[in-house]
Amino acid sequence: MRVAVFSTKQYDRKYLGPIATAAGHELVWLEPRLAVDSWLLAAGFPAVCVFVNDQLPASVIGPLAEQGLKVIALRCAGFNNVDLEEAERRGVAVLRVPAYSPHAVAEHAVGLMLALNRRLHKAYNRVREGNFALDGLLGFDMHGRTVGIVGTGLIGQTLAKILHGFGCRLLGYDVRESPACRDLGMKYVPIDELLAQSDIVTLHCPLTPQTHRMINGEAIGRMKSGAMLINTGRGALIDTHAVIQGLKNGQIGALGLDVYEEEAKLFFEDRSGEVIQDDLFMRLLTFPNVLITGHQAFFTQEALTSIAEATAGNLTAFERGGELTNRVKKL
Repeated sequence: MRVAVFSTKQYDRKYLGPIATAAGHELVWLEPRLAVDSWLLAAGFPAVCVFVNDQLPASVIGPLAEQGLKVIALRCAGFNNVDLEEAERRGVAVLRVPAYSPHAVAEHAVGLMLALNRRLHKAYNRVREGNFALDGLLGFDMHGRTVGIVGTGLIGQTLAKILHGFGCRLLGYDVRESPACRDLGMKYVPIDELLAQSDIVTLHCPLTPQTHRMINGEAIGRMKSGAMLINTGRGALIDTHAVIQGLKNGQIGALGLDVYEEEAKLFFEDRSGEVIQDDLFMRLLTFPNVLITGHQAFFTQEALTSIAEATAGNLTAFERGGELTNRVKKL
């Protein structure tokens, strides 16, 4: 199958290229993101392969379907950037990678927790400057602390196992309870109770209309004073304005982000020579208790291999008329 691959990076070519080619697919690498102003690049292709910041509204899916588009292959788990209703109406299959490496994201979340708790980013810079003072670097034992995990799918379950090993008390919130998490001693509670009791709140749920900005001003007000907030899910799970206010008044004691609501304008590109125009993002960077990474939680060798294999497998299953186990349908 001939596939237009958008948002191409060197690592996509390295991992996806050989696996998809071996499966008989012809990949056309395109560096731009798929959007309203770039959809013509995919005109005539039966398949497009896209990533988290490609945008596929009805105004993109409709014209492409008229040009022969049959399948959208997401090389990620999230699908909030695709108009599923329009895709279904046009008969375009949407396939995703539901579980590439839960360990990658869960381990990154723990990394953010540890770095913020023990001020590793500040300590690193101090030592390089010859400052070995410990003032301002005081942390706490993770052992015995309460961690609230919002979303206990594969990533949340993997994180729960890691934190159980630390000796943390686990609270969970999800529409479906995980037996694996319950076996670890996790207690499922309403979201308000989780926020009120947790020393650390970490988000691992999908972005849906129900979860959009679930961490807003009201939710932050219900959090335990000084709690740590971690988001490696989707940027729009939190209201950034409200989080900034929470940081200013001390309600949020530390913030770790791997995702950002307006990240499409920033992430995955080298912007070190530019003046960043996003004032909200720049405001976040002024806080000493904020640590942001550029959507790299997924970025491990194992995850990229798994994404490539699943994406190629999805395309092959569609081409051969097989069972589309990873198909996404509108909610």
